[in-house]
Amino acid sequence: MKAKEVREMTSTELVSQHRELSEELMNLRFQLSMKELNNPARIKQVRKDIARINTIMHERELGING
Repeated sequence: MKAKEVREMTSTELVSQHRELSEELMNLRFQLSMKELNNPARIKQVRKDIARINTIMHERELGING
């Protein structure tokens, strides 16, 4: 997910996407612990997407236009 795509989302979409990604990250970590994870790089990708969403949400709270 690109930052441009995240910036085009509404605030409710961001919250929803954040929730979905957090659940996916939890599931990926569980799969990793059970040694059933097929794509370990997906964990890093999901963490970065969550960080992007958090950054955009924080910018909106502060009134910063990116």
